[in-house]
Amino acid sequence: MITHIRMKNFKSWQDSGKVELAPLTGFFGTNSSGKSSLLQMLLLLKQTAEHPDLNEVIFFGDNGSLVNLGNFREVIHGHKTEELLEFEIGGNLLVPVTIIIPFDYGKGSGKVTFNNFNFNTVIRENSEALFVESLSYTVGAEPIQKITVKDSVVYYGDIGAYNIHAANIYSPAVSKSEKNLGPLLLAFEELFSYVYYLGPTRVDPRRRYSWSGSHPKHIRQWGNQTIDALLSARVRKLKTLHQEEEVPIEDRVSHWLQKMDLAHSFSLDWKSQGATEYEVRIQKSLGSPAVTLVDMGYGLGQFLPVLVLCYYAPEGSTLILEQPGIHLHPKVQSQLADLLIEVITKRNLQILIESHSEHLLNRLQRRIAEERINVDKTALYFCRNDDGVSTIEKLKMDEFGNIANWPENFFGDEMGDLFAMTNAQRERQKKAEG
Repeated sequence: MITHIRMKNFKSWQDSGKVELAPLTGFFGTNSSGKSSLLQMLLLLKQTAEHPDLNEVIFFGDNGSLVNLGNFREVIHGHKTEELLEFEIGGNLLVPVTIIIPFDYGKGSGKVTFNNFNFNTVIRENSEALFVESLSYTVGAEPIQKITVKDSVVYYGDIGAYNIHAANIYSPAVSKSEKNLGPLLLAFEELFSYVYYLGPTRVDPRRRYSWSGSHPKHIRQWGNQTIDALLSARVRKLKTLHQEEEVPIEDRVSHWLQKMDLAHSFSLDWKSQGATEYEVRIQKSLGSPAVTLVDMGYGLGQFLPVLVLCYYAPEGSTLILEQPGIHLHPKVQSQLADLLIEVITKRNLQILIESHSEHLLNRLQRRIAEERINVDKTALYFCRNDDGVSTIEKLKMDEFGNIANWPENFFGDEMGDLFAMTNAQRERQKKAEG
């Protein structure tokens, strides 16, 4: 789980400040307010961690990447290339990591095991080349050991943090310390290996799908491996935290499609016996014929990847969802909040969303009041952009779902529109009556 993020001089963010993340975190705001950039920072770090070139300081991406941000000049705030780019992230690991300090520094055997850490890096550009100005880790519940790398010599000192200075993020540590520093870099990569992203638009549905027996790790950012994931899940069943029995993912998909009144039945079958081609068949109501996903309208095809990812991603994962309720009816947007609450509580997922849906927010407020989810499990933010600089404000929600600092015209001026409509109706009535 990612516990907090912070960025300085990244796109419209001069300094985001420390943004605390909860199991369910929502970012709201107007268009171009900077909310997408908050998520792009995480995607940038993830694709850097997974990039095969270990000498790449930061991988801004290409056409096949999670994000394609161009270059340093494009992402640095105000295009001021003399400024420093800074990222900070805190995380809790699913599996504890042990590092070994090569001498006894007064705290036992020299081994430190931790499952939480804080990572900070500062990057600069010099003559169009990128350099790590500083990189630091703080691990464990208490400050432990500081390690600096300078002039190919590793220095140890009990100063309360773990740092690597003037070193490439993914360069191997020098000398005998390689084994000691390596687990920290692996911890960073381990955290991001459980981060899954689904973009705001997804691939169009098809009448037929081919499956060669592959088992994809994820459904990809456009959801283009959604059906592969469903077929793969037939051989690896889902087990929830609070249920002993194994629950097929297709059953969970069918359950939610019925609950949201999107479909009466859902099936994924061979086109012909023994073939590698499959069809998704949807029955809208009990008496209606089963049709392909293509014939069901755009909204269902766009929502299916969201639903599948919520159950296909491993327990304990972090899902980044942009506009998860896009193309959905307002009623279904409300029910989307119930889906997210279920997988957070039963599958231990962390979900970060960017949304414009007041229906989703209203349902979440209701569920907090009904004690279906604790307010401490949520974090909601409103982003603004004034004169090219983004700012963020946390919405102060109480245990009854009330928001104390509701931004003016958060979802438009609904009451103003109603009053204006009433006045216009009155004026037209007066004219009609002479």
